[in-house]
Amino acid sequence: MIDFGVKDIIDILLVAVLLYNTYRLMRESRSLNVFVGIMIFILVWVFVSQVLEMKLLGAILDKLVSVGVIVIVVIFQEDIRKVLYNLGAHRRIRTLVRLFSPKRVEEKDAAKVKKNIMPIVMAAMSMAKGKVGALIVIECNMPLNDIVATGEVIDAAVNQRLIENIFFKNSPLHDGAMVISNHRIKAAGCILPVSHDLDIPKYLGLRHRAALGMSQESDALCVIVSEETGGISIARNGHLKLRLSAEELESTLTDLMKA
Repeated sequence: MIDFGVKDIIDILLVAVLLYNTYRLMRESRSLNVFVGIMIFILVWVFVSQVLEMKLLGAILDKLVSVGVIVIVVIFQEDIRKVLYNLGAHRRIRTLVRLFSPKRVEEKDAAKVKKNIMPIVMAAMSMAKGKVGALIVIECNMPLNDIVATGEVIDAAVNQRLIENIFFKNSPLHDGAMVISNHRIKAAGCILPVSHDLDIPKYLGLRHRAALGMSQESDALCVIVSEETGGISIARNGHLKLRLSAEELESTLTDLMKA
């Protein structure tokens, strides 16, 4: 008689949840075929070694599986890094960390938050009116030192006129991205990873693809001003939000600064 209890049901449910989330992650990262191939190999390995009990072939597959773990880590290193980061950056986890932190994070003063975001909002609206293309990356919890290193380090206070001058059409830095960290303009002319998502509308240009790629690989918020339409958009957590008003942009940035 098979001994099947509550613990076994929980075990099956946990495995099912793990497989489902792995499948969803692979589908989003365009690695679904690789994931399916790995699952087929595992099923063949179990069938050969456990059901058919073929010792020689089973031993060969056992060696391949032991080496395959390293291969999988190499192939999916970016996806694994993203999963671990998202786990650590989860709001409930961050709240738990803050409870045990020796220094409690104080709530940011509303006036200070507004002072830091208004130059960005005003610069975005001014550039949108003149159809000046711009791409601003605002660092959150994940450091962007590797992105800063691809551009020209500025390390200046956030200023509306400085932002507009950097993205002026004749400026040598206007084609790259600006990175803002700790309420300071860290660098400009930075190179961002471009998203190859096939679901991006065809009429969106390279700035939107770069912003989406950046938001997929980090928790940064990207503000985009379209050179063609003058529309303001944001990219966050792998999603684009198009045609924002000044009020919507200010509200989004305010929520980000207070988080």
